Amino acid sequence: MPKGKLITLEGIDGTGKSSIVKRLKTTLPDAVFTREPTKSWIGKAVKKSIESEADPLAELFLFMADHAEHIAKVIRPALEDGKIVISDRYSDSRYAYQGATLSHIFDDTMGWVESIHKGWTIVPDLTILFTIDPAIAVTRCGIRGNHTKFEKIGFLKTVQENFLKLARKEPQRFVVIDAGRELEIVAQEVEIVIKEFLSK
Repeated sequence: MPKGKLITLEGIDGTGKSSIVKRLKTTLPDAVFTREPTKSWIGKAVKKSIESEADPLAELFLFMADHAEHIAKVIRPALEDGKIVISDRYSDSRYAYQGATLSHIFDDTMGWVESIHKGWTIVPDLTILFTIDPAIAVTRCGIRGNHTKFEKIGFLKTVQENFLKLARKEPQRFVVIDAGRELEIVAQEVEIVIKEFLSK
């Protein structure tokens, strides 16, 4: 059994997760910081598929391949070594995002995506979910891809609703934080949540 702890940071684009990670690197210098998509060649393929607007199903399987490699090469070894691992995005991003992009194919898309992860993924010990008004998120991160502002807002709203569904399903794992406030306030709250979790 892994001895370490896996903490994941989730939320739609524009919630400020990257800025929070920078802060955490100074307060938790011994932790292993990682992210998905990874910087591996598979992770680069994932990013290329996003930029080229690949078929959503093909994109999902690229994400999963990157996730499997991430677990094998980074997550599991670090946990077995007793490390605290903090990942900027992880499996819940796939459930939420692909749950939105594949909703025209399946009735219960999130349930299906979750089911094909069972038995081999490592479930996080703590997931911090950052929420924000999608309109503010779009303003923060800009419009990427061939989407109008309103299409992007609508998409992010669906993704955030999917994240919140996951949080309601596993309240013992998720902590929901309002990321619409000043970064300093959000960062302090995140640090308190992680400190309390690790002290248990």
